[in-house]
Amino acid sequence: MDRGDLQRLSKDELIDLVLRLQRPEKTSRTSSKPPSTDRKERRDKAKPGGAKPGHKGHSRALSEDFDRIVDHHPARCTCCRASLSSDLPVETVSEHETIDLPEIRPVVEQHRRLSVRCPSCGTLVIAPVPAAANGTPFGPRTHAVATYLKTFQALSYERLQGAFADLFGLTISQGGLMNMLRRSQAAFAPERDAAIAALRRAKVVASDETGVRIEGSNAYQWVFRSSEVVVHRAALTRGAIVVRDLMDGHRPQVWCSDRYSAQQGHGMAHQTCLAHLARDVAYADETSDDMLPSRLRLWLKRAFALAGGIETFATSTIAAKRRALERSLADILRAPTACDLARDLQMKFRRARDQLLVFAAYPGLVEPTNNACERALRPAVIQRKVTNG
Repeated sequence: MDRGDLQRLSKDELIDLVLRLQRPEKTSRTSSKPPSTDRKERRDKAKPGGAKPGHKGHSRALSEDFDRIVDHHPARCTCCRASLSSDLPVETVSEHETIDLPEIRPVVEQHRRLSVRCPSCGTLVIAPVPAAANGTPFGPRTHAVATYLKTFQALSYERLQGAFADLFGLTISQGGLMNMLRRSQAAFAPERDAAIAALRRAKVVASDETGVRIEGSNAYQWVFRSSEVVVHRAALTRGAIVVRDLMDGHRPQVWCSDRYSAQQGHGMAHQTCLAHLARDVAYADETSDDMLPSRLRLWLKRAFALAGGIETFATSTIAAKRRALERSLADILRAPTACDLARDLQMKFRRARDQLLVFAAYPGLVEPTNNACERALRPAVIQRKVTNG
């Protein structure tokens, strides 16, 4: 908006613009922004590190599985200087350990094809091509170490290359490491297929997605979760076609997700993530003087309390609490308000009204939030950040 646009605004529009600009910035508590984007408040007095006064000290426990014992026997008496023979009775005073790693060197096995001239007929006979000559020269343990360091320890290809050189004295190009990881995928195929099959039988499924780069193009990493399995899938689209392809016609009793349209309509019933709504409500409650966001915040607190104790409540108690929540929400959504943030909240709750308390009909099976899917995505997000990938 330039100066001319500002001059054409009416007085009421200018006041509304100023009020909007004065609203506080959104944080991870009031939006879907990650906690890493929050501004850290400066501490007036930092707490000192280390153990606190009165803290009981701890030391490393001795290993139960050790390779050898070295006994240290006194040679002479410290009082009379008499010689102490090794066959005298002894008593253990203390035990100490030294621990180190052995030198790790790659085992390189060269296979040579030899030829021999037959002494009977003079034919030159050449040995067949050994299996080791086909495919990669790197063995399964090397593949396993590369997969572990890349996925679980989140090493970039450059750091992975350095780790093999520094720790094992093994030179591998970054392209070779990439091919190694691609070959390793086959080892996980049976478990992957079993996980997908379990997902297609699940009664309750939750899903979420996050952005990712695949070979220089914008793409998405999807996650699907049931009580038994978690399935990750990368796709170039954020559309519902990803869900339909994976589920292959299976419609679980309940689907849990945020309010994104591509995540909707895949189950017989749908539980909307209340944590997403709670962040929107928290922002409006901080920004607006209207009472409606506060009422919604208290309503969500009651809904979370119901979810937290649902496995201990009787069926009649759950039904009564759910009816009370529905009546209370109806009153809140009918309440008049002049605040645009409050009206937006009313609209969001109205659109998802039949998806807010579905968890109450499935005690112990359906969560009120989709936080488990977000936690399942977090390791992949962290890996992309630390590897620049």
